Amino acid sequence: MIDLAAARTAMVDCQVRPSDVTRYALIEAMLWAPREQFVPRSSREIAYAEAEVEIAEGRWLMMPRTFAKMVEAADIGPNDLVLDLCPGTGYSTAVISRMAEAVVAVEPDEALAKQAETALEALEVDNAVVTAGDAAAGDPAHGPYDVIFVNGAVEQVPTALTDQLKQGGRLVAIVHDGVTGQCRRMIRTGTGVSDRAMFDATAHLLDGFSCAKEFMF
Repeated sequence: MIDLAAARTAMVDCQVRPSDVTRYALIEAMLWAPREQFVPRSSREIAYAEAEVEIAEGRWLMMPRTFAKMVEAADIGPNDLVLDLCPGTGYSTAVISRMAEAVVAVEPDEALAKQAETALEALEVDNAVVTAGDAAAGDPAHGPYDVIFVNGAVEQVPTALTDQLKQGGRLVAIVHDGVTGQCRRMIRTGTGVSDRAMFDATAHLLDGFSCAKEFMF
């Protein structure tokens, strides 16, 4: 029987810290969050492996290293309102809830959204809410946001999302062109949205974020 608490510490010490993740609040949050409670029971012994973990058909919990580096890039502060998109069973929401003032999560799969709610309630997370909806549309009713975090790879970031950022707000996502992927950080400025590549990364593509297909004649 694997010691899950020891595995969690090993994940942080061997995967997260060596990847230039230094923010104390993030390290503390990942040491606290029981990742095994956000994966199927049959996958709990690999919850802390250096790999993505399937949580439902076509949906995956991101690799710990990739997730941690993305959260670090988002620069989440204790007064921030965060929009967490496609959180699946809610692991990202749990981690981010320890760093931010409040989290609004939008999960397109209703069954996963319910699982996330149950898991967060069990952990007594009281500053996050999960709703089922179109993640690509975000949640403008509760915005604007200091941070928008996208759990997975997308072909494009909809303008509807960057429009929900506050001035100085950050959106972090893995943008995949079909060959390679990069974590990109977009920041709303007074004149528009700046876009910067942070690091190379891979993750499973999320539905609903595809580029429009062009017909060739």
